[in-house]
Amino acid sequence: MSQEPATEGDLRNTGMSLKHDREWDYELDRIVEEIAERDADRVGLQFPEGLKRRGPAVADDLRELCGDDVTFMLSGQPCYGACDLDTYLMRRTDVFVHFGHSPMKESDKIIYVPLFSNVDPFPILEEAVDELPKDDVGLVTTAQHMNQFDSMVTWLETRGFEVHTRKGDDRLTHEGQVLGCNYASADIDADQVLYVGGGKFHPLGLAMEHPDKRVLIADPVNNVVTVADTEKFMKQRYAAVHKAMSADKWGVIFCTKIGQGRMDTAESILADNDNTYLITMDEVTPDRLRNFDMDAFVNTGCPRITTDDGPQFHKPMLTPGEYRIAVGDKPLDSLSFDTFHGTW
Repeated sequence: MSQEPATEGDLRNTGMSLKHDREWDYELDRIVEEIAERDADRVGLQFPEGLKRRGPAVADDLRELCGDDVTFMLSGQPCYGACDLDTYLMRRTDVFVHFGHSPMKESDKIIYVPLFSNVDPFPILEEAVDELPKDDVGLVTTAQHMNQFDSMVTWLETRGFEVHTRKGDDRLTHEGQVLGCNYASADIDADQVLYVGGGKFHPLGLAMEHPDKRVLIADPVNNVVTVADTEKFMKQRYAAVHKAMSADKWGVIFCTKIGQGRMDTAESILADNDNTYLITMDEVTPDRLRNFDMDAFVNTGCPRITTDDGPQFHKPMLTPGEYRIAVGDKPLDSLSFDTFHGTW
């Protein structure tokens, strides 16, 4: 049987079976040591959506190392970030291992394995510097490339750049780190920001959060350099707001996921509008909302639900800031990207 083409992030082989061409480090030895130290009998393993299919292979490696006395349980709950812990499984295990994200909620019970990528970022940086017209640049990346962050700063400095970095708020673990919902690390004294990482998910959010900055994407995964362009996205958001201006009944969504709840925001909307109804749910999807007879929705949970999945909902789905525009509390030109700040 032929195998699928290998790409960066190829996870067909994991743990012990992958000796020389390791794409991700699952830190199996550290997990085993923690299990032994805590004398754990039941261990929960949680993977983000793109890595769930690799979970059984990691569990197999851990079984081989720990023996039959330890039971490993794989979380089937959706997981899109460190804010999205499977609390049900966590309460029922002695050790809970969360793969793919840096710590957001510190706990003696949780082991965070960030899964640093070994992709080499410097070839694409060679191309990116030609697209940086000034010597001042901000540098940001995601958790998967934080193991290379200091080296990237030094690399840019040796080429004459003054590199601006900072650690954002308490929701962020590392200096220069960005999340899909938080770009506080880009609050730096530079007109241009270099984002190193795969895809456009994070840099588009960064560009919307910081419209005064030019965001250059150096993607070592797809080996391409591009500039983040938010025009198409902003048109979609303005269209959603305009459509919601005629709404009478509003569904105000409160997400029950442990790191995504903003009850204060939801309650402030409810207090100002008698035609709002609080809807609580863990996973916000178009199908789950279809049976609610609402004219529009306000999402106080993860901002990316609104920005990335908004067009899929049958009625307008707005952020809290967009809601204020739609009901006339704020002017249309105040539209901005919704972000999470602070801790839980």
